[in-house]
Amino acid sequence: MSLLVAKRLKPIYVKINGCTILLPLQRPRSTQTAAQFRSKDDDDYEYIQKSILNTMRFQGGLPRLPIPELKKTCERYLSAQKPILIEEQFKHTESCVQRFLVGDGPKLQTGLKLTNFRKRHTSYITEYWFDMYLRDRKPLPINYNPFMVFTPERDPRYENQLVKSTNLLISSIRFMKSLRDRVLEPHVYHMYPEKTDNEKYRKVMRLVPSSLSFYGSMLLFKAFPLDMSQYDNLFHSTRIPELEKDMIQIDNTTRHVVVMRKGHFYTFNVLDENDHIYPPKEIASSLKFILSDDEDAARNPIGVLTTTERDSWAVTRHHLSEIGNYDLLKTIDSAIMLLVLDEESVATDYKKLLRTFLHGSGLNRWFDKSFSLIVAKDGTAGVNFEHSWGDGVAVLRYFEDVKKDIDEKPRFHPEDVDSISSNATVRKLSVISDDKIDAAIAEAKKQYNEWIQELGVDYYIYGGFGKKECKTFGVSPDAIMQLAFQLAHYKQEREMVATYESCSTAAFKHGRTETIRSCTLETKALCEAITNSSSIISNAELKKMIINCSVTHSRLTREAALGQGFDRHLFALNKAWKKAGIQKPAIFEDPSYETLNHNILSTSTLSSPAVAAGAFGPVVKNGYGIGYMIQDNRLGAVATSYQDQRNTSDYIQNLKSAIKDIHNIFLAK
Repeated sequence: MSLLVAKRLKPIYVKINGCTILLPLQRPRSTQTAAQFRSKDDDDYEYIQKSILNTMRFQGGLPRLPIPELKKTCERYLSAQKPILIEEQFKHTESCVQRFLVGDGPKLQTGLKLTNFRKRHTSYITEYWFDMYLRDRKPLPINYNPFMVFTPERDPRYENQLVKSTNLLISSIRFMKSLRDRVLEPHVYHMYPEKTDNEKYRKVMRLVPSSLSFYGSMLLFKAFPLDMSQYDNLFHSTRIPELEKDMIQIDNTTRHVVVMRKGHFYTFNVLDENDHIYPPKEIASSLKFILSDDEDAARNPIGVLTTTERDSWAVTRHHLSEIGNYDLLKTIDSAIMLLVLDEESVATDYKKLLRTFLHGSGLNRWFDKSFSLIVAKDGTAGVNFEHSWGDGVAVLRYFEDVKKDIDEKPRFHPEDVDSISSNATVRKLSVISDDKIDAAIAEAKKQYNEWIQELGVDYYIYGGFGKKECKTFGVSPDAIMQLAFQLAHYKQEREMVATYESCSTAAFKHGRTETIRSCTLETKALCEAITNSSSIISNAELKKMIINCSVTHSRLTREAALGQGFDRHLFALNKAWKKAGIQKPAIFEDPSYETLNHNILSTSTLSSPAVAAGAFGPVVKNGYGIGYMIQDNRLGAVATSYQDQRNTSDYIQNLKSAIKDIHNIFLAK
């Protein structure tokens, strides 16, 4: 096709699973392959990985997320309800479930299976899940956006803000290019990595037909390929606020990044006209220019508007565009990624660090972007990511690969700083405001400041007890942490509550998450036994009870990971009855259904050597958000809650006591 014809064609927009994606003709490129026009050294700089397996090698062969049997789902649902309901409530719930099983349930199940059969390219939960996120009108920060913080560099000189941000940006673009050109290593969980994570595995799997690749990998190597459909939302992507329902927009044609500092926006290209990454010193010089800008903080920091209620933000954003900010917004939305440079140091104040990456002041943030790479004044870095497009599995893979890259082969070095000058090719973006926008910013600042003042944040790290010791005791480390969360809350409130633990279903095509209901009859019995001052239960018996908790938790985890939990199934059936236009089924009419889905304890693990900290906000007003890590020789958790509803620091003290109680039971002779 000639360039003249290409220029006349308009971009095409398509909607896939709730995402609006720009699919223009690609910029004219040489028909040569990368190997023909680049040297080996060039490729080493351009790509973070050069896998012999196509990134999406296993995607076509992934199994579909199963729809569980209705009877099994109802049994699992009742098991989760039993520890948190009094006897009278449970009897009523049991009656509602029985009526559902012989009434509307089978009809809704048949309809769900039929819909699932017609949409064989995806999972039965995908459309409902995107719709749930994109229709929610609550603000994104705290309510939805989680964060992760990188562990510090071994050499403190690489913690310099300019050096750190340059290396993180280059490694991120290398990851993006590897993903886009499909040479990023497919995401595979190797059960025995020392035996299978090697070239032999890759060469064999390259020969297996795509449709059989998942099962070939699983049966021949005990290596489990994971769904990678979310990865294309990592870059060039943003969530656009619209009335009633937002949309996700992807424009993969751009070469620029956007940088925020002091509420100002800057942009520069990181790829040249041939899509080659600019040299490290050129990228560093652009960042140096931005860091050298001595202008005061932005008078109209429109980033704070992304902290507001979504309908309100949609209206304000439309007005922003109308008064002359269309190009500004388009530049932000279409940027490969967003880099945020903060003015404060946080490394020596852990609570300040947590708050900085969870919410900040809102003045130097744009929470709508797929993720923001944030670098503090002292080089402490992390990501805050928008949750509707994907889950922690994809973000953590990016996070770990980038961390490994800057550890093993940083492209910009401390000694290079003095040899670069500020790059004037950086473009500072202007914001056009008026009285309406000024008033909206002032109100957003006021509301956000009041909001974050209400939020309590605290943490606890317990040394000398971790994954290794749990294994010697014959218990699941994750089960121990979940038991500790139950025990801490029971110590604090003397009640068992609805508890959510996130479990990935990425082993299935377009899998998202399933819920592990870690509040069980076994954890309830143990909590009561430990806190009963008149109890005469021996340590040996308590140890057996902990092991029973672990066995039950491991079963629930296995069921959830295999798509055999009950939460997503009931969620889909609940959506299905609304579409069917029938009377509300008894199971959903029952107040206990809402009680179980009002998750007082919402938990998610962020265990990785690359992660120094991670957390999220409470999902209900009177609940706790708990991000936790499990390492070889230590356990840790970050808790958040609203101070007028819950006492975060008191909960953390009870968590400290709970972990010590559990550890001491195992240590007792």
